Amino acid sequence: MQTPDPDRAAFSSLIRDASHEQHTEAETSAFMSDLLGGRLGVDAYARYTEQLWFVYEALETGGERLAGNPVAGPFLRPELLRLPSLERDLAHLRGPGWRAGLTALPATRAYATRVRECAERWPAGYVAHHYTRYLGDLSGGQIIRDRAEKTWGFARKGDGVRFYVFDGIPSPAAFKRGYRALLDGIRADDLEKQRVIAECKRAFALNTEVFRALGEEFRLSA
Repeated sequence: MQTPDPDRAAFSSLIRDASHEQHTEAETSAFMSDLLGGRLGVDAYARYTEQLWFVYEALETGGERLAGNPVAGPFLRPELLRLPSLERDLAHLRGPGWRAGLTALPATRAYATRVRECAERWPAGYVAHHYTRYLGDLSGGQIIRDRAEKTWGFARKGDGVRFYVFDGIPSPAAFKRGYRALLDGIRADDLEKQRVIAECKRAFALNTEVFRALGEEFRLSA
């Protein structure tokens, strides 16, 4: 039996530390700073929610084909699924005909395309996108929900912010611990783990490009 190396960092810690810079860049983008600071109108929030729909449509339809995969399958939990909540939010924000006006920014299309590529060809890479999105929703996403409720008057955990409400996860902290344990036990060798870390960085970069494009669309006047 192999003795665990006490000096060897857990894979979940390696991912978190390696992607910290990209994570910070995404969180502190001009668009997100302006949105959370209440300097943009509800239309900017709705436009952002539209872009999320394209990303999660790729993520969750991709997940359907990976349910039985030994690498990605253990991460696919029904309580994480966001599309139904996103669609309810969009109906509230844009009205019942929201689908007719739904458009993806080029940066969003690139992001969704990469998620689909990973779902189709590289399950461990798909896990990188799954991790960056859902654990972010459970963490920083709650800040967005709180600010949106206060800035635009949405009902607490109601229509308009349901995307950020995980009714099936009573303890986000416990869920995240379990998720990180899955990462630590992922079926991948060291080289594959390094590729997954690189894909996490790519996921954050793709997300940052979406924020940059939204910032161009909703540029504050000087």
